[in-house]
Amino acid sequence: MQDSARQEMVRAAMKAPYLERDEEQELARRWKEAQDQEALHRITLAHMRLVIAMASKFRSFGLPAGDLIQEGYVGLLEAAARFDPSREVRFSTYATWWIRASMQDYVLRNWSIVRGGTSSAQKALFFNLRRLRAKMQRAGGEAMPSGDLYREVAHALKVPEKDVALMDARLSGSDTSLNAPLKSDGEQSSERLDLLVSDDPLPDDVAGESIDGERRTAWLEQALETLNVRELKIVRERRLSEDGATLEALGESLGISKERVRQIESRALEKLQECLSRKHPELRAPA
Repeated sequence: MQDSARQEMVRAAMKAPYLERDEEQELARRWKEAQDQEALHRITLAHMRLVIAMASKFRSFGLPAGDLIQEGYVGLLEAAARFDPSREVRFSTYATWWIRASMQDYVLRNWSIVRGGTSSAQKALFFNLRRLRAKMQRAGGEAMPSGDLYREVAHALKVPEKDVALMDARLSGSDTSLNAPLKSDGEQSSERLDLLVSDDPLPDDVAGESIDGERRTAWLEQALETLNVRELKIVRERRLSEDGATLEALGESLGISKERVRQIESRALEKLQECLSRKHPELRAPA
């Protein structure tokens, strides 16, 4: 929101008349029962002071006041849509929660690239940590040790101490560009991004290898079907097993010499190579 538009909105809000209880109830009934747009306009305009006043409480987060007011207005409209005049409470009392919730959600979305809190406990910690820290330090007369501060805040908000320490670290720092230089001596320097270089394969390469591996495994299983029972046993235990059985062990198992095992293995591998080359020419070794 531009400054001129925001100033105009503030002036209009300050000029809007206050609503008496009976008038407010009547307008709320007209809006709820007949969707009277004029009634909605008068209710929201009369309570824009509340939105503007609450926006000032969030200015310490460094976000544009005009945007906070807009978000508060969204909360004000939500309150008007949900307000039940039959409960006979003032609209300002009901709307305060919705206005604050709308502004808090805006702050959490925009204060940092990384969202500051998702659960209700994290939100309470985000918005109350600095206030509680200042209050406790004033009461103690001097800066409290971090451990004592975290313990006191955790007890007050009923959250784990580690969550308090993590939120304090996030609130104490600011977002930094990965393209920010590590040195400023006028020479060409590295960037923070350079420290994040990984030697791991790219995701595309990993996916490609996985797909190719599954395809080759399927081709091998088809080729193994061409072997007889003894050939299949020898190939699986000699070539496809992690331990890899010895020629002597297989010879004893099959009741043949180790030389005979070697001959059967050699013949089986030739059969596999021939089958794979015939069905998948791309696997042939270049001449």
